[in-house]
Amino acid sequence: MSEAPDIATAWRWLLERKPGTRGAAHDALTVVVEAAYAEPRLRSLYPFPTHGTLHFLRGAPPWNEPGHDGLPFILYGGPPYKVYSSGYAELLGEAATPAEAAALAVAHLPEQVVTESGE
Repeated sequence: MSEAPDIATAWRWLLERKPGTRGAAHDALTVVVEAAYAEPRLRSLYPFPTHGTLHFLRGAPPWNEPGHDGLPFILYGGPPYKVYSSGYAELLGEAATPAEAAALAVAHLPEQVVTESGE
């Protein structure tokens, strides 16, 4: 399974459920992706679904540099939808809807999140 080459393509492939895209076959992921995409700060990050979670990375692959991760992520499959800090270090909260989970993730982003595109 290849990864999307950039942030915009990663979101488009997930939203369109492009065959072969990581997580595209999971209905529970789709509603979380749609809610996260509606949040401009999350939309500026690379969406990376893995093991029942939707992570937000600072840039597209290859991930050779440290610091590409380290942001909050959403455990989908709810409700409730759980939002954790990086590495499951802390449960940041639970939400009844995907939109509330996305807003909770945004609320726990660092003040300025710089992506590889400089946004």
